[in-house]
Amino acid sequence: MKKIYGNEYLLSTIASMIDNGRSAQSVMFYGEKGSGRKLMAKHYTLSLMCENLHDGKPCGVCNSCQNVLKGYHPDITYVEKSGKLGGFSVETARSVINDSFIKPNNNNGKKVYIFTDCHNMDPRTQNMLLKLVEEPPEYAYYIFTCKSRNDFLPTIISRCICFGVSVCTESEAETSLLESGFSQDEVNNAVECFHGNIGLCTEYITDEVLRKQVDLTKSLADSIIRKDEYMLNVQLFSLGNGRSEVKSVLSMLDILIRDAAVLGKNPDADVMGCYRKGAEELSRVLVFSQTMKIHRIIEKAERSIDSNVTIPLVTAAMSGEIIAAI
Repeated sequence: MKKIYGNEYLLSTIASMIDNGRSAQSVMFYGEKGSGRKLMAKHYTLSLMCENLHDGKPCGVCNSCQNVLKGYHPDITYVEKSGKLGGFSVETARSVINDSFIKPNNNNGKKVYIFTDCHNMDPRTQNMLLKLVEEPPEYAYYIFTCKSRNDFLPTIISRCICFGVSVCTESEAETSLLESGFSQDEVNNAVECFHGNIGLCTEYITDEVLRKQVDLTKSLADSIIRKDEYMLNVQLFSLGNGRSEVKSVLSMLDILIRDAAVLGKNPDADVMGCYRKGAEELSRVLVFSQTMKIHRIIEKAERSIDSNVTIPLVTAAMSGEIIAAI
């Protein structure tokens, strides 16, 4: 069973809930991508299903734990997504509701439904699930993972126990990555980009696409520093029409702009983005008000992309607005 680094208080809270027989039937884990919210959802599921709990902690070796870890457990459902935005349809919600009233067939008499990455869950779907979350069958548990609690309607939030999942320290991330068998050089490069975010560090090492996105983000920052609208536009155009890829790069660029704003106030501050050198240079060429303007421009572009507007048109307009802002 994979060791979970950081979030000690959250882990102890979950253990206490389980040990005292007060496990919540509707739980939400929220945090940034790569922070471990899915890992925490699996840990909670293990805690619910384990046959040999010790102080509220799963053993990781019993048949039930092994089935959870291998994805074979018949009473655990990872709810499927659908549509261009990868959300959960009303039909899917209806299917979960119907299935929830079929009793489980296992030793501890529980069944678990896991909804991952719920930032695109349609309000109609949420409203359909509301009654189920509010008054679930005594044996049914519902786990949601998302970036922010605000991805959900207030009515859903009020009926869930919400846990924030935070990233680790850089030293914890380094230890975890080395334990996973990565080389020291790979770990150093990953931690330099994504700090204590173990999920994104791992993805950076194993996924060439993410490494290219990081390189492009750094190039975009350099173009802004040089006030080079042509290269900024060319680089964004190279992303094509892949919605998730464009949004990933824009998100990383927005974090760099945030870092520039922070470093402008405190040059020794820690950064969150993948390019400290670029953020430092941006902090020297941009005043705070300009970083806020660029942040709003990027936010507007992300909203437009979610609205199915043609992506190259959005990025071209964004390029012009960013250069005009500086």
